[in-house]
Amino acid sequence: MARVKRSVASRTRRKATLQKAKGYYGNKSRSFRAANEQVMHSGQYAFRDRRARKGEFRRLWIQRINAAARQNGTTYSRLIHGLDVAGIVVDRKNLADLAVSDPAAFAAIAERAEVALTDTAAGNGGQVDSAA
Repeated sequence: MARVKRSVASRTRRKATLQKAKGYYGNKSRSFRAANEQVMHSGQYAFRDRRARKGEFRRLWIQRINAAARQNGTTYSRLIHGLDVAGIVVDRKNLADLAVSDPAAFAAIAERAEVALTDTAAGNGGQVDSAA
């Protein structure tokens, strides 16, 4: 049976790993074994943190919405509940962007939410007058 020569494939694989490990501290950028361990671990961090980033952004949006809501005399919780009662569907990303870029529009939305809450408390079932 013919002998298998593995050097080209092995060297290519090792060179690719060391290329990925470029810039790592100490032996992790020079020794294949240390570099390979670190590259695998780095890949796990990257995979995990791509998902964690989504939660971090949601927390940031909620903080921005809460700050803008408090400037308009309400809280985040009341604002979100008021939007739900009023039937206004806007996600937190766009609401936070509105709070930063167009405070007047955010104030109008916050006012609609507050009116919906007061109407619900008064017994109107949350129906907001279309003229408002």
